[in-house]
Amino acid sequence: MGVALTKSVQWTTAVGFGTGTLEITPLNEAILKEIIMFVESFIYKHPQEAKYVFVEPLEWKTNLDPSAFESGYVVSATTVKSEEADKNGQPLLFLSVPQIKIRSFGQLSCLLFIAKDTKLKETQACIEANRNPVAKILGMDYNTMKEGSSVLNILDKITKEDDPESEIKMKMALLLEELDLHLLNCSLKHTSLEIRLNPVTIKKDIELLKHFSGQGEQTVLESIEYTSDYEFSNGCRAPPWRQLHGEICYVLVKPHDVETLCITCCAEGVFLNGGKTDDEGEINYERKGAIYKDLVTFLKQKSAKFSENMSKQTRLTENQQKLKDQPKKAPKKEEADALHKSITSSNKSKLENNKINLGKNQMTKRLEPNLNLKTTVDFKIRKISVRDTQEKKHGGRPEKSTPPVSPGRAQLVHKNADKTEEVTSESSSESEEDEEPTDHRQEANADLPSEYWQIQKLVKYLKGGNQTATVIALCSMRDFNLAQETCQLAIRDVGGLEVLINLLDTDEVKCKIGSLKILKEISYNPQIRRNIVDLGGLPVMVKILDSPHKILKCLAAETIANVAKFRRARRVVRHHGGITKLVALLDCAQNSAEPAQASLYDERDVEVARCGALALWSCSKSYANKEAIRKAGGIPLLAQLLKTSHENMLIPVVGTLQECASEESYRAAIKAERIIENLVKNLNSENEQLQEHCAMAIYQCAEDEETRDLVRLHGGLKPLASLLNNTDNKERLAAVTGAIWKCSISKENVTKFREYRAIETLVGLLTDQPEEVLVNVVGALGECCQEYENRVLVRKCGGIQPLVNLLVGINQALLVNVTKAVGACAVEPESMMIIDRLDGVRLLWSLLKNPHPDVKASAAWALCPCIQNAKLLLDMVGSPDQELQEAAAGCISNIRRLALATEKARYP
Repeated sequence: MGVALTKSVQWTTAVGFGTGTLEITPLNEAILKEIIMFVESFIYKHPQEAKYVFVEPLEWKTNLDPSAFESGYVVSATTVKSEEADKNGQPLLFLSVPQIKIRSFGQLSCLLFIAKDTKLKETQACIEANRNPVAKILGMDYNTMKEGSSVLNILDKITKEDDPESEIKMKMALLLEELDLHLLNCSLKHTSLEIRLNPVTIKKDIELLKHFSGQGEQTVLESIEYTSDYEFSNGCRAPPWRQLHGEICYVLVKPHDVETLCITCCAEGVFLNGGKTDDEGEINYERKGAIYKDLVTFLKQKSAKFSENMSKQTRLTENQQKLKDQPKKAPKKEEADALHKSITSSNKSKLENNKINLGKNQMTKRLEPNLNLKTTVDFKIRKISVRDTQEKKHGGRPEKSTPPVSPGRAQLVHKNADKTEEVTSESSSESEEDEEPTDHRQEANADLPSEYWQIQKLVKYLKGGNQTATVIALCSMRDFNLAQETCQLAIRDVGGLEVLINLLDTDEVKCKIGSLKILKEISYNPQIRRNIVDLGGLPVMVKILDSPHKILKCLAAETIANVAKFRRARRVVRHHGGITKLVALLDCAQNSAEPAQASLYDERDVEVARCGALALWSCSKSYANKEAIRKAGGIPLLAQLLKTSHENMLIPVVGTLQECASEESYRAAIKAERIIENLVKNLNSENEQLQEHCAMAIYQCAEDEETRDLVRLHGGLKPLASLLNNTDNKERLAAVTGAIWKCSISKENVTKFREYRAIETLVGLLTDQPEEVLVNVVGALGECCQEYENRVLVRKCGGIQPLVNLLVGINQALLVNVTKAVGACAVEPESMMIIDRLDGVRLLWSLLKNPHPDVKASAAWALCPCIQNAKLLLDMVGSPDQELQEAAAGCISNIRRLALATEKARYP
């Protein structure tokens, strides 16, 4: 944990110098979330270690109010003390507003539960105030911030101590070391996704420079070599802890006219480092100058001789290439001229004949010379960048947008945007984007790649108004990697989104197709999604759903599916009649209007229906849209599509049904349409995502007894039981265990699960699983243990101990289920003795103080069989087996103490 905080986390100041804070970056947020998951699950995964008292408390300023603390704490107006204390009587949690001190992981877990929505801020504040938490937890001797410290060093120090807590301390050290490695791996994966320069590009540049290096005045360099000969599997040569900073390799370069340069090649570019030290030959990684976009640009700035010789080599290479290409030059020119004539003279009917790919491949070549020129930003683009910067500072939208294709269309876009804003502002609480990040713009002086400026030049062609130039620009724009955020933001920053949305309002089908293809790709970006809604793009896309052209319907529906990821967007789609139109796309038979070409049109109609289902899946996450889908007749159409064999169609269809099945009206309709049979059938698919959604849909529907019987009658219990053996996909495992839980409410299904040996598998899933899986697993065991045979089976499989261990958790749903399961097992005397030996009765009794009424009620019911077993225990006291006598007597003693404690509480 200490190494991750020093090597991976991005601070505003260097660690150890000043009191810096965590930067607001995706990497930091990902690391904080991993730490939160670790701490939240610690209390029930490691209950003994959770009680370990830190050497020094973790202390920080909290925003929590004392009133947020309930049972288990002594609360006053400005202070809070935990009832749980160390051996000296000091509380393990002490809050004196605003300072808080915590001395155990158990209390840290409880604090995160209390913090709820502010847990991320509390974790950030804790890390900022405790730069080296491991030293405070285990002591300064185990300071993991020191270079070279490792788990072996920590364990060596712990085992030499005579402290009776050394065993727990050893386990704590191992757990923290595992967390540290996990955070480093997460950081490395996250960093690798952000690399712009990659190891392959760097390696090619270095190999090329080596080819032109050597002795002699005509060579570009005297020598160039890596500082390390070892290459990792990802192509990097930098040490792993430097790879976390995006560094790829280090190169020693000897130009003709300057001293040897030690260069760092990283994801952000190339820069001069501090060079090798004289003593140990280690590299000083500190940057000593500006960052350049590539190795050649860097060397041109540092060496005049390199720049001169490189220019000579470039001219020589170009001349040789011209001689090779000269015989082919004339035909290429004639071909381009002929293509230009055919495009400019084509009429509207030719534009609609699906030749956009030919245009794209050939017309892009005409733009390539211009795109490769050294570009400069003109005054208009600089003006737009200034406007965007002002927008960000003032938090508002501009009064005027960048001039699009025509002023009339610009006004239309803004009218639509204003209308959308009025509709979505009906309820401020509902229109908040619960998942959209804060908008940000590219800085004016940022070191942006060439693609950014090339795309901005293409946007200018889109604004020209000429149909041919617009089509060419759209095709050329799609040649870029629009999945990269840089390319997406380049389109937005120069006003390209307004132009693309305006093109959707034209009569040119090819322009609409090109625009929608680009919008579909870039709308995966959350910022772009929100911008599209702000500019009134959704109503225009909804209108396109009525188009006679099926490719337009598909593209519009897919783009709506990407954009409708937050509440305001989903409401805009509904208010403009989009739900009804999307439901109409599901009717393949209605779309098939040309019987002469049945097979071709069937395939196109299936694609239209798939895109419609995809959009409905996104929209179905709100209650109002679920009702709109039902009223539009969506359920029979979804049931019909569920019979298809196309997996890419089935996933969005089942996903939509799964979302809607949370409503009782849908569950009744699903039963009436005989959808359960097809859901069971698709459980046998090899597609994991389809299996997950089918299982989740069964989970939602199996609240009804008739549905549970249908799952059994159609053979759905066996595939559910077999899917329990595949534990790698946690999302699918949570869905499968949820379906088994609900199906286990019926006794006939429990008998089948015992036959398929599912109960033994469920017991094996009681450890090392996420909470969403544990809740379902324990719920299923609670239902199964209502029968004697299954209680015996759970006991013989060793399931009692992990169930009792889960009684110390804080998840309310998990506590309700685990108390029911323990209570069901306690009916059997032998299981009761195990529960008592594991201190399970006391844990159940303590849950009567839980603030949640469902937990208290379930704990009370679980205690009933414990007390009822007292008579059986009396009989066991007379057993000839001495061990059985002692166990029964101890259990009776515990129950007596509990009864006396209850009487004392009632009559103080």
